[in-house]
Amino acid sequence: MAAIEMVGKRKYNNLWLGVAGVCILFFLSLPTLIVIPMSFSGASYLEFPPESWSFRWYESYFGSSEWMRSTKTSLLVAFLTTLIATPLGSLAAYGLTFTSARVRNASQLLVVIPILVPVILIAIGVFHLYAKLGLNYTITGIVIAHTSLALPFVIITVLAGLKNYDFNQELAARSLGASRPRALLTITLPQVKFSIQTGALLAFITSLDEVVVSMFVSGGENATITRRMFNSLRDQVDPTIAAISTCLIFVSISALVTVYIFNRNQKNKDQL
Repeated sequence: MAAIEMVGKRKYNNLWLGVAGVCILFFLSLPTLIVIPMSFSGASYLEFPPESWSFRWYESYFGSSEWMRSTKTSLLVAFLTTLIATPLGSLAAYGLTFTSARVRNASQLLVVIPILVPVILIAIGVFHLYAKLGLNYTITGIVIAHTSLALPFVIITVLAGLKNYDFNQELAARSLGASRPRALLTITLPQVKFSIQTGALLAFITSLDEVVVSMFVSGGENATITRRMFNSLRDQVDPTIAAISTCLIFVSISALVTVYIFNRNQKNKDQL
């Protein structure tokens, strides 16, 4: 009888946890659920719910050379940031696993500083440094700044994966004659590829959605999509912003789903 009551209480608690989880997810998704229908509004201003439906703001976005140039800039910067931050962050995480606990803890504290410090302070510092180096409003400057913001996410996710990795596998490969770089590339990294792919995804999204630093170091022909969106909001508010936001949401979700499907297929292949 006591066992039955315990099972009933457990189911009751799980039910409330499930309801709480759904409510939290709904709260977090609410801005997205509002922005998407607003992007299909037929009015000349933002309204929710839309009184009429139209694709005019998507046509305005895809038909504008300025918006398309900024979109290409953002995608290029996000791709280059991911290309640089992923291997650098993965190697840094790998190196930290072989340091002493004191050094590793201190290094992890330094790694999260860009996350803890207000981004506006980083943006001001980067802007003044770039002013002396001539990197303001350049692709190179934006990529370097975004890489510094994306690296902590890559390092943290890869470190989490390496904590569960048995390094005896790498030691066995090296004892059989494999060099350390070869053992790293063929044994260790494939074992933590999900963490690396997650870090790469976070780096891409961090760069694509970044606003504050881009406001300082991007502009002119190399203005990012977020910089141009801010300027558009300052000058005039129209549903083109909602259409662009919907496209960015679609890109982020597509990247997340792609990584998930790829890893699931890889797990199925490994099981076979």
